[in-house]
Amino acid sequence: MIALIDYGLGNIKAFANVYSTLNIPFVIAKKSEDVQLADKIILPGVGAFDFAMQQLNNSGMRDALNEMVLIKKVPVIGICVGMQMLANGSEEGNLPGLGWIDGEVKKFILPQGSDKMRIPHMGWNNMKPIKQVSLLNGLDQESKFYFLHSYYFKCHVPENIIALTDYLGEFESVVKNENVYGIQFHPEKSHSWGIKLLENFAKL
Repeated sequence: MIALIDYGLGNIKAFANVYSTLNIPFVIAKKSEDVQLADKIILPGVGAFDFAMQQLNNSGMRDALNEMVLIKKVPVIGICVGMQMLANGSEEGNLPGLGWIDGEVKKFILPQGSDKMRIPHMGWNNMKPIKQVSLLNGLDQESKFYFLHSYYFKCHVPENIIALTDYLGEFESVVKNENVYGIQFHPEKSHSWGIKLLENFAKL
């Protein structure tokens, strides 16, 4: 059973539609008891870092998530701001992150005189795997995913970097620490490539 963490942010309906189409069981988790049903967890997120962390802290699910992820080692995937929440903290805000992957969230900086690049990084881009993990089975650097973000995850542990994307230089677009995964792009908006990734996650 995949728990889609509904703390007021993220494209919960889009994830539910994908898993309904794939005939994969899921629950929309709004309380601790829902989280405890899971053998996989998806933590989506959009918007500002501090607001997302506050919403999660106020949801009543934070302790249950820590238990499932850190103690029971249930696979979890953070998506977009959900990925950034896995870090220790963010330049965007003041609240601490979950700290499940050692790293920090940094702001994209436009070079002086740039008239071609824009922030946020928005639209389709490639993901270049540098390590093979089951989450990316059947996907390669020709796969395209939809991005929308002004901040990026910077790993403190190089071994946690799984894939890179090039925008204003290369940044970590997929990270992993044991059972914890983070992806910066939106698989629920990425057509067949995103569906393949979400199906892979269900099979972990």
